[in-house]
Amino acid sequence: MQRVFLALTIVALFSPVALAGKYNKVLSIGDAAPDWKNLEGTDGEKRSLADFADKEIVVLAFTCNSCPYATDHEERLNTLHARLTESGKGVVIAINPNQVKDDLLPAMKSRVDARGLKYLYLHDATQEVAKNYGATYTPEFVVLNKDRKVVYLGAMDDSPELKKPVTKKYVEDAIAASLSGKSPEVTETPSVGCLVRYAKVRRKQD
Repeated sequence: MQRVFLALTIVALFSPVALAGKYNKVLSIGDAAPDWKNLEGTDGEKRSLADFADKEIVVLAFTCNSCPYATDHEERLNTLHARLTESGKGVVIAINPNQVKDDLLPAMKSRVDARGLKYLYLHDATQEVAKNYGATYTPEFVVLNKDRKVVYLGAMDDSPELKKPVTKKYVEDAIAASLSGKSPEVTETPSVGCLVRYAKVRRKQD
């Protein structure tokens, strides 16, 4: 009996622990959404996750100005924003974590004006929000339910580029399932896009 217990203990100690999802290396389905505060938007206002406590659904879109895959999603985000706004049940929040000139707030504001973007577009100046959500690509999506639990991670749909028709709407399916009190059939997919341009941290020399 002692040998069995010892063997099980060794297996428990040395077995890899599932701390994240299949594609997202930080979050997994069912996790509580990491909180965030005071991200400045293109409208000059600062927003926090808690500001949307009245919404049943929060869709976070980690995106940017400088990636063609991300810009190919702008009209899709506008359409989704319009649907959620009309229903009053949800909100689309686009978050730009890049720090290059083309992705700073002045350029984001110009993009919003030029393209007629209606959804919230916030800048993650410290990149901490993107890191806490495990965002790797732009665009990359996270759907949160009314309890602010993660119900979906990954691509918006199965068409990373405009030229390819959309046949599977992962984010919209996750929204519909959550509003019905169900779990989405597809909860995680790989994102396709440009790598988030995380700032390199130099190691201090001894």
